Amino acid sequence: MAGAHEHDGNSPDDVHDDVLVARARRGDTAAFGVLVGRHQRAALRTAFAVMGLGSESEAEDVTQEAFVKAFRALPRFREGLPLRPWLMQIVANEARNRRRSRGRRERLAVRAAAMGGHDTGSAEELALGAVSAGELRAALAGLEDRDRTVIALRYFAGLTEAETATALDVPAGTVKSRLSRALDRLRTQLGDAGERS
Repeated sequence: MAGAHEHDGNSPDDVHDDVLVARARRGDTAAFGVLVGRHQRAALRTAFAVMGLGSESEAEDVTQEAFVKAFRALPRFREGLPLRPWLMQIVANEARNRRRSRGRRERLAVRAAAMGGHDTGSAEELALGAVSAGELRAALAGLEDRDRTVIALRYFAGLTEAETATALDVPAGTVKSRLSRALDRLRTQLGDAGERS
């Protein structure tokens, strides 16, 4: 894997995020496109989890809008920091905004999700054990934004605890305790859903 000091002659796939960020800041949209490709999967999972419920196309819309905002905000990105936590913070914020704008539609979606739905992959199962995607979406929808966000960044975006702390702008110890409480609440939601079915 290429290091941070690669020079501009290398294939974009081999170049470190820092170099691509520098290029993108100079207006190189192809460099930013490589960054989007690298982080898109984690961003989609984060958007989907933070929104709690919603369609894959809605998560894709949120992710696309977040990447547009990230590109515009690149001049404010602090050099030397890892890119992924910063990007995931933007994605999480955009997803929270979209979730709030949905209003009453969400309550109907919770009922629909509790009845099943398509599978979204295995990151959820790795984080919480074997539960259906529909049950997990319904349980996530029942959490507060703060709990949903820390779970999304840590497990769906795959950030480390330190990166999650950076994305949330909190001390690492706060992430550990916040994550523990959020997972307890999620397990409770999953248990409640199981009792109702």
